[in-house]
Amino acid sequence: MGTMWRMGLACAVVMVATGCGTPVPSDALPLRQVGQLALPGAAVRFDYMSLDPGSGLLWVAHMGAGAVVEVDIRAHRVVRTISDLPDVHGVLAVPQRQRTYATATGRNQLAAIDSETGAILWTTPTGDYPDGLAFDSRRGTVWTTDQRAGTETVVDADTGTIRGTVPLGGEVGNVVYVADADRMVVAVQGTGDLAVIDPETLAVTDRIPVPGCAGPHGQALDAADRLMFVGCEDNARLVRVDLTRRSVVGENSVGQTPDVLVYDGSAQRLYVAAESGWVNLFEQRTGHTNALGSSHLADGAHTVAVDPDTHHSFFPLPQGPVLLEFEPSR
Repeated sequence: MGTMWRMGLACAVVMVATGCGTPVPSDALPLRQVGQLALPGAAVRFDYMSLDPGSGLLWVAHMGAGAVVEVDIRAHRVVRTISDLPDVHGVLAVPQRQRTYATATGRNQLAAIDSETGAILWTTPTGDYPDGLAFDSRRGTVWTTDQRAGTETVVDADTGTIRGTVPLGGEVGNVVYVADADRMVVAVQGTGDLAVIDPETLAVTDRIPVPGCAGPHGQALDAADRLMFVGCEDNARLVRVDLTRRSVVGENSVGQTPDVLVYDGSAQRLYVAAESGWVNLFEQRTGHTNALGSSHLADGAHTVAVDPDTHHSFFPLPQGPVLLEFEPSR
């Protein structure tokens, strides 16, 4: 079990990300570290996280350890570790089902975890290299991105029964459910576009081109404006796609190999965490995306979760390992 320390004056706790007393660059992130939590397991790579704001439980894919770590961010403690999930990548909390889903990439499986007990309820096969996840609340299905297979595997959230497979014609990135349009949107790296899928028929109904975006992978949705933020792995760009107009409406530079994108809708802020350890922060106002800052947070800082209630952000690092907590500084 780990312990959370609150940051005090005069660097009472060493800053893992930048080091105590290190000068802050003028374009640094508008974030202030307020805590850190020692995590269990080896000092190896983390991947996706999923936060249930209602319970304050954060589910962290400790990929290199083949485990999911459950953290109570309100009590500042590790609740448990769920093991036997080799090469786990994606993780998705679905509180209305009292379940958390994880992709055991090393076995090409989707696993369902009981959110109360931590027990693995079932596993089901997916396509090659399952990665990101999305939940279709209308049909009660979990969508698994099979990156190397170039498919989406659609799984019944209760039983683990496979409902269908959607081929997309090339290596795929993340999938997002757009509830008001009742469509799944998938970043397809192999074809350089966004595939729009009818979740009822599992038919691809549209392809939205993303010019200027090489290797579309990570996605985050601004549901209010039906705007999709897309991270471009191969050319360090962020593009903004208007899903209604079916077009790219803007782009920005980000850190090398952007990976995980999270949009805090109530604060209208977008976090982009890159494989290079760089983090970019943007503000979405009146139809414009404004850069708020960028910084090399730390090696391995390629994944982020944000609490929509407190606007605190969380970054797990293999050094330690440790979970860093930040609050907005402006």
